[in-house]
Amino acid sequence: MNAPPLDIRAVTKDGLLEITWEEGHTGLYPFLTLRGECPCAGCVDEHTGERRLDRATLPDDIVIRDIQLVGHYGARVVWSDNHDTGIYTWDRLRRLCPCPKCSSRSGDPGSQA
Repeated sequence: MNAPPLDIRAVTKDGLLEITWEEGHTGLYPFLTLRGECPCAGCVDEHTGERRLDRATLPDDIVIRDIQLVGHYGARVVWSDNHDTGIYTWDRLRRLCPCPKCSSRSGDPGSQA
């Protein structure tokens, strides 16, 4: 399990969530991509794992209104489309990091960037 980040903040003017991890790696996550990856039961079928959310229906200008820490394992994001039920675990956020170094990993969700 990944440790909580050192810093997490929404950079609204750039449309990015900036997360600085314990080892100093900073990941920049596009808002639209993160919203499209919401793991909640409304966006992903709990039984089949099939994505229910049609990403084409998301507004291009979606922003983060608030980020709330959930225990020591993740964060709940409140989006400008009023969606707020997904909990993004630290492990999931590390797997979703779009930087070239993280994207080239062999798919090991426990590996560190």
